Amino acid sequence: MRKVFLLAVVVCVAMLTVGTGCSNKKVESADSTNTESTEVDSDTIDEVDSATEVIASTPMPKAADQLFDDFFFNFIANKKLQRSRINFPLPVLTGNKKVELQKGQWKTDHFFRPQGYYTLVFDNEEQMKYPKSTDLDSVIVEKIQLKKGTIEQYWFDHQEGKWRLNEIRNISFKDSYNASFFKFLSNFFATRGAGAIKNPLAYSGPDPDGEETTTVNRTIPAEEWSTFLPEVPGGMIYNILYGQKYSETNRKILTFRGLSNGVETQLIFKRHGQKWRLEKINAY
Repeated sequence: MRKVFLLAVVVCVAMLTVGTGCSNKKVESADSTNTESTEVDSDTIDEVDSATEVIASTPMPKAADQLFDDFFFNFIANKKLQRSRINFPLPVLTGNKKVELQKGQWKTDHFFRPQGYYTLVFDNEEQMKYPKSTDLDSVIVEKIQLKKGTIEQYWFDHQEGKWRLNEIRNISFKDSYNASFFKFLSNFFATRGAGAIKNPLAYSGPDPDGEETTTVNRTIPAEEWSTFLPEVPGGMIYNILYGQKYSETNRKILTFRGLSNGVETQLIFKRHGQKWRLEKINAY
């Protein structure tokens, strides 16, 4: 299971081409706003470039607008589609300041596509059902700048049967219900979890020392936590708000999902007093 998060982006392209999308398996970071780019190896970039050409020449099925994930995976891969689904001039709000991006100022944003995986934050398992809903009217995609302590929110609304980007908001951690958790994650990833992992660490998933088809419930040494991830995030992670309502809970689930291979890893954190700690890993 370790390092199994090597992602076959081309598989996702094929799925998109036949109209099935990559639902729930969920930017060349040329972002529209200033963000930290994610380093991607040259082989991955070549795959992304080739896949992008295929997707760009393939019309998005109308059915993809029913589920936000299906739409969004097309949106981040298809330059032409992306521009057609943004309401220009696009308002960008930072505190009391508002600017408007004109169509000519927009740079194609591939979001998390080049890295081949994305992250989600949940308070509990019940919230994990939200991405599958076809009744959503509004979804927010967040770029969480861990080192800067800021969040870029991309607001999408479902209008006349189509998803469209209507607004970008820049907020600070203090304006988020996940403020303490995001602040903790910034240090957690920077130090590779030093002093913030239960040892031994509970693990549930494919046997890391045997047949991957066998599911085990066991403990692993704390220092092995990162071997179940595609990578240890640097300055930025993502989150998608499908309508889940966060609270100042003492439990958070940070989920890593592969875009095309169906691999998922959940890091379960609990807060003891003022300190968060990684207490369990679930791998699928």
